[in-house]
This record gives sequence, structure tokens and C-alpha cells, in this order.
Amino acid sequence: MGEARADRTSGTETSEPGANPHWRRNLAVCVAGSFTTIVAMTLLVPYLPLYVRELGVTDDAAVMRWSGVAYGATFLTAALAAPVWGALGDRYGRKPMLVRASLGMAVAMSLLGLAENVYQLVGLRLLVGLLGGYASGSTILVAAQTPRRHSAWALGVLSAGIMGGNVAGPLLGGVLPETIGARRSFLLTGGLIFLAFLATVLLLREDRPARPTSRAGGPVPGDGAHRLPAAAYRLLVTGMLVLFATMSIEPLVTLFVAELGGPSGAATWSGVVMALGALGSILAAPRVGRFADRVGTRPVIVVCLVGSAVSVLLQAVAPDVVVLAALRLVMGAFLGGLLPAVTSALRHVVPDDRVGRVLGYGVSAQYAGQVLGPLVGGVLGGAFGMRSAFVGTALVLGLAAVVNVTAPRTSAVASEPVSSR
Repeated sequence: MGEARADRTSGTETSEPGANPHWRRNLAVCVAGSFTTIVAMTLLVPYLPLYVRELGVTDDAAVMRWSGVAYGATFLTAALAAPVWGALGDRYGRKPMLVRASLGMAVAMSLLGLAENVYQLVGLRLLVGLLGGYASGSTILVAAQTPRRHSAWALGVLSAGIMGGNVAGPLLGGVLPETIGARRSFLLTGGLIFLAFLATVLLLREDRPARPTSRAGGPVPGDGAHRLPAAAYRLLVTGMLVLFATMSIEPLVTLFVAELGGPSGAATWSGVVMALGALGSILAAPRVGRFADRVGTRPVIVVCLVGSAVSVLLQAVAPDVVVLAALRLVMGAFLGGLLPAVTSALRHVVPDDRVGRVLGYGVSAQYAGQVLGPLVGGVLGGAFGMRSAFVGTALVLGLAAVVNVTAPRTSAVASEPVSSR
């Protein structure tokens, strides 16, 4: 009933190709490590302009420009590097990629606290994106090594940990710099990521399956060069549209709360409204993932897309902040189940020896959505009013639902080459 329906004919959870007997412990390590690294990456958000000013930039317009450049630099290099690290993970193992990411981020985040000018800040943010990717690497490892009957649930648990880091990071970022100073905050987060590095080295276990071989014992001719199935492209686009739609309205929330005439302190209340969306995702992701393991990913993807579209459309006509906050909670619940289901489905329409590369493409597509969404949302809001951005976002999500409903059904694969499909 979906790309990632569980293989219920196998005798044990780990009898299927790629399943790891240590998958539950690996999941715990990946959740803790992803939470820690995401906290470190988002900790900078609340006081980035202040840090830019501390590094010698005094003009207000220049502070805003450099803050935007420094913030986006990490996502640029992360998007470019994700498929490369994914492909290397397919060849050399996923644990080495997590070890590299945690150690690289620990060093780069610590060095951010030693930056002497804004150019070094941007360069180090580029380095964080290039060397990092612990959360995306964890997604690949969990997707590749978890038994199919549990894959969407496990990805939902991991997604909840990542979303928790996205919530906790900015909250801590509003407290730590004022308590211990901005530079010491970077050194502290670098130390926390180093703990994630130690946990990855000592606790994570990987039994990487051998690369496919021909009957003669050599590598499969042309391995990795085959075209992906159409379902993979559909799922990649769906993942991009989900992040595009999600991020297109995020920058407008504060202004929209003010327009609705909410309680005093629009910034504070907008933070509450955005946090409720994240809370909905954290609560729903594991539960929706478990449901997807039972009924298949395809119906879950479609229902979540439709539910997200409706909740976003209703936000456009929200009469007050309370209704808006409730709709954000509902929207977060639907969105929380989407990406784990999409990732689980994507993992099972490509062979095991290419899963890292393809999921790396998925990460890059999602980063593209994160970059394009705020740009398009800002243009729509500026040209036609803020409510139009919500309507446009709902239309994008509805279009993605139609694409997934009308697409031909595709059977899951295990480890056979794509060309055999």
C-alpha cells in the first residue's frame, strides 16, 4: 500500500538486507547527537546580529546583510556537501560519516568563538556546513539500518529529536550569551558536540553490508550509474515542497501576529506561536511514523499534505492570535509526520547500495526549499498582503498531495540494482 510497507514475511527484524541488530541503540545515539548538534547550530540565531556588531560591523544595514550571509552560509555548503557525504557513506560506512561530522562540528563551532572579524565568521559558518551534517547523516543511517516494519517510526523519533533541537537552540541562545558571553557559548556548544562525537565512536554499532557483486565476484558493472525510479524523483520534489511551504510563512509570523492585534509584545507571542508548531511536530512525528509502518507511507503522505494545506489555509483567515496558535499546533502535527514518511518511502524505492547518495539528494532538496521558501513568501506577502502567502503555501501543499495521489504505485526494493526494476 505504499513505497515503504513493512515486509511482514521476514522471520525476524534483522533478517532483511541492511537491517542492524543494534538499530535501537543506534537510534538513541543518533537522536541524542542530532539534538546536540542542532542546538549548537541554532544557538546562534537570536544573537547573531549582536555578534556581528561585536566583530566590528557598526552600520545597521550592514549588520543585517552580514547576519543573513553568515546564517545562510552553513546551509549553502551543507546542501552542496550532503550528496557527497551520502555517497561516501554508501562506500565506506555511515558511522565514519557521523564521526567526521561530530568531530568537524565540534572543532568548527569552538573556532567560531575565536573569530576576530566578520569574514572569519562567514568562513567558519561555511566550514560548519561543509564538515557537519550530523542530523542528515543520522537520518541516512537510521533509514538504512532500521528494519522496514519500524523505519517510519524510527525516523519520526529522530525527527522529533531534531525538531527539539531547533526549539531548544534559540531558547538557549537567548540566555547563554547574556550569562557566560557569546564567545564562551560557542566553546560550550563545541564541547557538547564533542560529547556526541565520543558517544558516536564508543556506542554506535554498524554492520555495513557488502557492496553488490556479480556472479564472478567483482563489482556490479555500472553500479551506481543507473537512473533512479520515477517514484524517487517524486519523493525528492515532495520533500523540497514541504520545506518550501513550511519556511515560506515563517518570516511573516511576527508581522501577522501584530496585524491580528495580539497581546502586547508581538515578538514574544510570535515565538510562542512558532514554538507550538514545533511542539505539534515533536508530539506527532513518532506516532504518525508508527502508523505509516502499519498502513504504508503513501496514504500517510497524502493525508498529511492535505491536512497541512487545510490548516495553513485556515491560518489565512484566523480572526485572532489564539486561533492562529491552535492552527499552528495542528499544522505542526501534520508536518511532523511528513518528512519521516517521505524519507522512509524514498529509502525503500532505491537499492541499499545507493541509499546514502539518494537521501543526500533529499537533504539538498530540502535545503533548497528552506532557502527558496522565505524568498517567495516574502515576495508574495509584500506584493499581495501577508494572507496571500498563506494561501500560496496551502496551494503548494495541495499540489504536492495531488501529485502523490495520481502517481503510479511503486513496489519497494531491497538491494537489487535499479536497472532490474
